[in-house]
Amino acid sequence: MREKFHVLFLCTANSARSIMAEAILARTAPTRFAAFSAGSHPAGAVNPTVLELLERLEFSTAGLRSKSWDEFAAADAPRLDFVFTVCDRAAAETCPVWPGQPMTAHWGIADPARDGGDELARLQRFRTAFAEIERRIGLFVNLPFAALDELRLQQALDDIGRR
Repeated sequence: MREKFHVLFLCTANSARSIMAEAILARTAPTRFAAFSAGSHPAGAVNPTVLELLERLEFSTAGLRSKSWDEFAAADAPRLDFVFTVCDRAAAETCPVWPGQPMTAHWGIADPARDGGDELARLQRFRTAFAEIERRIGLFVNLPFAALDELRLQQALDDIGRR
């Protein structure tokens, strides 16, 4: 078992859900996991509501940026252990070949940045997405990695996405 697992969260724009996942995992278990996020078609900027929410919850936003998944397919990229898609569009796309042949799972989360509703409804969508991601990451970091063979670990990762 590795000393520190490298985890990549993918979303199409890499501006909201995957950014939240990166920040949550980075704070939840920084000594066991290195968290990253990327997008297939990055927006180029983190959604301001995500930054506001993270700062309000006293998460570090230093270094968070919208970036392409190509950065993690390069020869000098970190060797990935896990790749999780957090949006349905990214899950349906053909991903690059990741260094290290990581385990993958789809943890689809509704897009909080979609249009519709008033300001209060929009903020609630972001809070709901955050809570759902935080719950899944909590389940993930508490898996008994050393006790699970590859098949059981993959089943556990898939189960987290279905919850």
